[in-house]
Amino acid sequence: MAQKQESAAKLLKRGRGYRYSLILEGIGVGAAGGLVTVLFRVALEKADAFRGMVAGLAAGNPAVLAGWCLALLLGAAAVTLLLRWEPLIGGSGIPQVEGEMQGALSQVWWRVLLAKLLGGVLSIGAGLSLGREGPSIQLSAMAGKGVSRLLGRERTEEKLLLTCGASAGLAAAFNAPFAGVLFSLEELHKDFSTDVLLSAMAASITGDFISRMVYGLGPVFDFSEIPPLPLRQYWTVLLLGIVLGLVGAVYNFCIGKAQDLYSRVPGQFLRTLLPFAAAGVLLVVYPAVLGGGHNLVEQVSQEMLLRSLLVLFAAKFLFSMVSFGSGVPGGIFLPLLVLGAIVGSACSQVFQGMGLAAPPQSFVILGMAGLFAAIVRAPVTGIILISEMSGSFTHLLSLTLVALAAYVTADLLRSKPVYDLLLERLLKKRGVRTEADGEKVLIEVPISHGAAVCGTPIRELSWLGDALVVAVRRHDRELIPHGDTALEAGDVLVLLCEESKSHPVYEAVTAQCKR
Repeated sequence: MAQKQESAAKLLKRGRGYRYSLILEGIGVGAAGGLVTVLFRVALEKADAFRGMVAGLAAGNPAVLAGWCLALLLGAAAVTLLLRWEPLIGGSGIPQVEGEMQGALSQVWWRVLLAKLLGGVLSIGAGLSLGREGPSIQLSAMAGKGVSRLLGRERTEEKLLLTCGASAGLAAAFNAPFAGVLFSLEELHKDFSTDVLLSAMAASITGDFISRMVYGLGPVFDFSEIPPLPLRQYWTVLLLGIVLGLVGAVYNFCIGKAQDLYSRVPGQFLRTLLPFAAAGVLLVVYPAVLGGGHNLVEQVSQEMLLRSLLVLFAAKFLFSMVSFGSGVPGGIFLPLLVLGAIVGSACSQVFQGMGLAAPPQSFVILGMAGLFAAIVRAPVTGIILISEMSGSFTHLLSLTLVALAAYVTADLLRSKPVYDLLLERLLKKRGVRTEADGEKVLIEVPISHGAAVCGTPIRELSWLGDALVVAVRRHDRELIPHGDTALEAGDVLVLLCEESKSHPVYEAVTAQCKR
């Protein structure tokens, strides 16, 4: 008991006085994560350029095509070896970071950093329909963990630095610093405390600054000159949101089914080889769907035939399932944004056929934000992300409406958020760490309005298990809790527990504190 109290006192003392030092550490993590992410982006651009050169040379030249097929075979073998060396590099990387934040996983930061960087470049560079953002978030988060280990920080503070790294990774990947902060808070940390917010902002701005030093000040997609839709046509935005919600629910369902199908394929090498082989075929048959699809967003924002858009959507959707379901390193952000852009452009064609003024550029932006909200279920991040990526904040009202409609539609269909789904499957596959190593962590959970614990005295919290309530943060005060302290909406419940038990504790607490 004395040891537990000493550990609690040490953590709380550190927690009260480290706001400004945490901002400095956030800047350091942002610099490390930004450098890693920019290196990843540059390597992917070189790989994409090389693949484009091969595609041009392979036309009518069987020898070049045969050489590329051999390179794909070797690439699949290399990725297989990397997955066997470090299995946690598979897939997006965001569920792995979420699992670590909840105490369910523990990644070896330098192994993940090396293997994910090389594996991601090989997989995405080969043409698989995968994005750079998920790997960038995991890479940058691991850079944050590396900084934490070098500084000898406690596990609780290490999780804050993981959040900082994730913010810097997304900011540097898409030149979107505000989205980087919001995503790390809304999706990963799930806490908007001042300490986390300030340090994540410092990391995100630093990562974005490093990225802009290399890529300039311009947005990822330049849609800044597009005028907003007239208010009388906002019913079309609502309809688009419903369509995107349906597409998002189908997408999440198919992600799970694709992983189920791949689980029946014998051997890691064969599972990895299948999407690489598909990329080789598509290089000849339909090269437009290869890679993340950054160039497709600009293409579909121009006038295209509805039939061409539908064919492009079907091909990109299926290839994305083939690519991501295999479990090779690569994310889903950019491919899902491309799919949303295609759906938005197709809907604009339909509305134009009805005699309405529906510029495809506006609907492309709306499509990306709406599908992001439906699939990821982080609507605020989606709105800010698309605004920053497009270089325009004049569409905030329509973006909010389409994100809300898509979110509600997907929720009514009982579609799970994609990263919750992927984390659940990952933990089921690997199992949760149960060994006790003596480390203690603080878990902070805000209490929502209408939550089950509102008005409940602390002595009645029988579901806490081995966790200890060490503080209750109410507004700007930190209360020392006692048995009669009644919890209120807006409070932040601070718990101390063994790190090995933090995941079940987190699950139990969030079930009671969230509405």
